[in-house]
Amino acid sequence: MKTLITVILCLLLSSLGFAQDNNKETKKDTTKLEEVLVLSRRKLSNHRQEKTLSSIDDYLEKSNKITMIKRGNYAWEPTINNMTSERLVVTIDGMQIFGACTDKMDPITSYVDVSNLEKVTIGSGQEGTENGHSIGGGIDLKLPSSKFNGSGFKSGLDLGYETNGNYKATGLDLEYTGNKFFISADGIYRKSDNYDAGGNEEILYSQFEKYNISLKTGYKFSETQSIDANVIYDKATDVGYPALPMDVSLAEALIASLTHYYKPEDKALKSLETKLYFNTITHIMDDTKRPVVAIRMDMPGWSDTYGFYSKAELMKNKHHFTLNLNGFYNKSLAEMTMFSNNPGEPDMFMYTWPDIRTLYSGIFIKDDFHFSAHETLASSIRLGYHNNKIAKEVGVQSLQIFHDTVDDQNNRFLVSLASTYQLKKENYNLSVGLGYGERAPSVSEGYGFYLFNSFDNYDYIGNPNLKDEKALEANFSFKQKFNDFEIGLESSYFHIMDYIIGEIAPDVSSMTIGANGVRVYTALDHASIFNTYVNSSYKISKRFAINGTVGYNYGKGNDGENLPLIKPFSYFAEFNYNTPKFNAALQLDGNGNQSNYSRKYGENETADYAILNLNLGNVFYNKLGKTVLKYGVENILDTKYSTYADWNNFPRHGRNFYLNLSFVLQ
Repeated sequence: MKTLITVILCLLLSSLGFAQDNNKETKKDTTKLEEVLVLSRRKLSNHRQEKTLSSIDDYLEKSNKITMIKRGNYAWEPTINNMTSERLVVTIDGMQIFGACTDKMDPITSYVDVSNLEKVTIGSGQEGTENGHSIGGGIDLKLPSSKFNGSGFKSGLDLGYETNGNYKATGLDLEYTGNKFFISADGIYRKSDNYDAGGNEEILYSQFEKYNISLKTGYKFSETQSIDANVIYDKATDVGYPALPMDVSLAEALIASLTHYYKPEDKALKSLETKLYFNTITHIMDDTKRPVVAIRMDMPGWSDTYGFYSKAELMKNKHHFTLNLNGFYNKSLAEMTMFSNNPGEPDMFMYTWPDIRTLYSGIFIKDDFHFSAHETLASSIRLGYHNNKIAKEVGVQSLQIFHDTVDDQNNRFLVSLASTYQLKKENYNLSVGLGYGERAPSVSEGYGFYLFNSFDNYDYIGNPNLKDEKALEANFSFKQKFNDFEIGLESSYFHIMDYIIGEIAPDVSSMTIGANGVRVYTALDHASIFNTYVNSSYKISKRFAINGTVGYNYGKGNDGENLPLIKPFSYFAEFNYNTPKFNAALQLDGNGNQSNYSRKYGENETADYAILNLNLGNVFYNKLGKTVLKYGVENILDTKYSTYADWNNFPRHGRNFYLNLSFVLQ
């Protein structure tokens, strides 16, 4: 079998790279530092053959720069450039939203669904700082644009079923659009039992149930001004996490916003968008369904965020300016109750996030200066004021056990800079960029108290005296086209100073039964991360094409130790056939052996793997609209495997047959 896979790989490596999607469902351009994934559950895709009911996690993982860390079958954590969520800024339509789980079981991406979104903007490194400060990059989950086109009533129904895990998904959309008023509502429901890994091995505690509903309405005052309101409610229950010692009984979010749009005619100011928003999250971890645990515990968490932004776009001569003035106030609180096994002993209670209040205000300015029709210099700066406050005195007292001085407030001034030169010609594109960025420590890094990390089996203590993490960045991309053949290269390098990571505190006892000890957040002097991908595609004929990618990543600290969660050598290749009403694709997806793993931070070696997928699709038109049918089989050979990003090496899905059916009425 390995010989067969090797032969197929060798045949396809001559034209590796992601092809451009003719239907624009997924737009990828190696000359751009920003990637845009355009989401649609109903377009017949010929780019990696998306299922119409794919989750947002599945969509995000199609980007070169993004890998999803999996702790279970639901709510995967996105990483960009091999950096986890602390080093990223993830927003929903520019709105700041923060998870309420100390174990990162509820990334921001888990509180929306594809039914809510129009596209996802991915900015690498300092190109991703339009909505906040980051080191690795930014992800903005864009809500649909306002519509006043007078198209009337539209509706759609989506049905999906997958054999592995008895997975079911249902979606419904309703929309009315007039010339001055529109209203749209959508909902999606997902439910899965435990899935099977390769060889029919049942993965216990991998079930989940979730529904998401949203309502959006808008009114157009004039040709230049309009307003809209949006509400999203997301609720997941009975979520199992096979890689963790606890599950989740409830993950719930309410996200609301009010937005005013102003688009003057024939002026330097092209648009002004102002948003007020609020979101609240409740997250409850529990272990009541685990048959044997050392001690029972409850771990609820809450996060509330109030914020605003005002974005403007201006055109003046050869300059295209983007400005974003934004701010937010967040309250993060989490607690833990340990229930004694001895009726005569009292239960133990403590705050794991002692009511941390974060106040931020900042401004982002970007200038795209066009030297000519082919050359552009894009320069940006973000300046921000960041304040943390410990609202509960017990939090100060608890952290003083580990640190000589702990102030109840901490003020920081953050800076981000980036500049990118782009040259675009008919047959080739070139991009070179430099950047500098800073970020404040996360709530867990600064103020967490006995947070258990099952990855390395240590309890973690926050450090409110940490310095800002800083990074110098360089990036390069190039794409060349030769008739029907394209090849491209994209690379990035990060030199990260004061790299925040946990170090062992040998004289401190752990709180979690069975833990190896305690780590306190501190910082390496510096660390380095390097990423590079080669992409190419070849159009064999009008109907047939081959495309794919290969990638290499590297990460190491100044102490000579490998950094954790660095992706090994990876490859993807696809042979696809496409007509206006039918498409098919055979895919090969795999990673090499993870030999440069981080033993110090709890990693072990992950074996290489390769899987084959077959995806098919049809579209049928009628007087009322169209019907889209997507079907196929994933992991055809039922390979048992796990990747470096699978927490504690729990295995991924085995063979899975799926069927998605979408009805669009218009």
